[in-house]
Amino acid sequence: MGTVRSMVERQIYELRVLDFEASLLRRMLQSGCRSVHNGTYEEAIKMLNNNLQSNAAYLRSVDDLAKRKHDPNDSTKLKETEKYLIRSGIDLDLLDTLSIIHVAGTKGKGTTCAFAEAILRQHGFTTGFYSSPHLVSVRERIQINGEPISKEHFAGCFWTVYRRLEEARESESDMPMYYKFLTILMFHVFLEANVDVAIIEVGIGGELDCTNIVRNPVCVGITRLSLEHTSLLGNTLPEIAYQKSGIFKPNALAFTVPQLQSAMRVLQERAVERKCRNLEVVSAQNCTLVPNAIEIALALKYGVLYQNALLAISLAFEWMKARRDESVAQFYYTENFYDFQSDVDASQIISLDNVMTALTDCKWPGRTQILKTSVADFFLDGAHTYESIVNCVSWFKRNSQEASNKFLIFHTSGTRNSLPFLNLLKPLNFDRAYFTPNYAGVVSVEDLSSHIVIDEETSKCRKHSAFWGNSSVVKNNVAEVISDIKEHVSSRGDSHDKIEILVTGSLHLVGALLTILDPGLTMRSDF
Repeated sequence: MGTVRSMVERQIYELRVLDFEASLLRRMLQSGCRSVHNGTYEEAIKMLNNNLQSNAAYLRSVDDLAKRKHDPNDSTKLKETEKYLIRSGIDLDLLDTLSIIHVAGTKGKGTTCAFAEAILRQHGFTTGFYSSPHLVSVRERIQINGEPISKEHFAGCFWTVYRRLEEARESESDMPMYYKFLTILMFHVFLEANVDVAIIEVGIGGELDCTNIVRNPVCVGITRLSLEHTSLLGNTLPEIAYQKSGIFKPNALAFTVPQLQSAMRVLQERAVERKCRNLEVVSAQNCTLVPNAIEIALALKYGVLYQNALLAISLAFEWMKARRDESVAQFYYTENFYDFQSDVDASQIISLDNVMTALTDCKWPGRTQILKTSVADFFLDGAHTYESIVNCVSWFKRNSQEASNKFLIFHTSGTRNSLPFLNLLKPLNFDRAYFTPNYAGVVSVEDLSSHIVIDEETSKCRKHSAFWGNSSVVKNNVAEVISDIKEHVSSRGDSHDKIEILVTGSLHLVGALLTILDPGLTMRSDF
């Protein structure tokens, strides 16, 4: 017994030494990042938007080259990310000190990450959360303890990283693009903050996404898969599954939700190929982490988000199990919480009450969100795939009341065929349908739109309107839509029937609306 105790004490000592060394490295990095203060937040945003190509522009360039076969084994993108990361002051060994949960998928990966972050934060851990795209402010992408970093924090780190990369570049174009730059910036922020856990959402795909530079995540998750970004990821579901499962890593436990057989087969093969510890499928039938009462509560509250919630719970619990080192204490379940069979303090309890509080309080705007205002109830869901539109329609039907008027505000990004989406929405019998580009129409330093892009998107809106037919309206921006709705409400006189407005097709469209109605993302509006 004494030998076992001495081994445990030695393990704890070594872990503390490693943690101390990592803390020293982080403090060195932190002092370096704060050494440059020669640019404002507004200047940083302008530099980011104007000098570093945006993700939207990148996707358009990929579409232009779609005729060329995409090479799924092209690793130059990750090598490029590594090059810029090292130039910025972080090598891969330092990056390895981040404790990471990595999540990919087509539908619900952001929601899954948000749920997992909320659960871990509710248990007292310091969290970092990286997501995309943002709705109103780019700072939403990099969060500490559930809140976007401040303008001052963003600007300080931005200019330090930017100057380092600028000084080391070998040519005028030798700089990371928008998303890659933000990913590098995120690693700096999380290392400086010494977060306990970094929850990282993949941007596009997985195999070649620049977040996949991480080498040793604690666990990884794959949400529901469907066809998306086919010019980048492939034209079939197995090809999509191959790219998404690129985040699988040796010794990491992988989780996924039920998938179509063709996709699941690829995930299982890749888990073996990548030497994952295991691939576990999370569902109501086999999830043993929560009792039946909690499962029912989750299903009733979250509906289509139920699978995302179960996946998030699995990821969060796995991370906490790894954190508490099962060689020191055995993990087991009791009626109200998970605990360790040893003398531990309250901080080592995994509480189901905390889980439910985290999921209930989780703030994730723009995804099945109902924003109530004095003028209308806005149903916001940035659904942008066929399956997500199906779920959006189901959600709207369940929550819609017998209102006197129902309006639709719709747009899609990129080159995807949106007519099947409109066919799903038409049976909802909207009294009016607005089609507008993903442009708020108000002055904002965060705005990425250009007049050329807006003109292109307005042309697409006219096609949508022609397909929709009667009672469809084309507007130049969301502000014009809001103005038209206000005029309609004023013309109704004393009618107390509230309008219900579904806003869907793109998270960017939802973001443009929230820029006007709730720029602080408070989940409330004075409109």
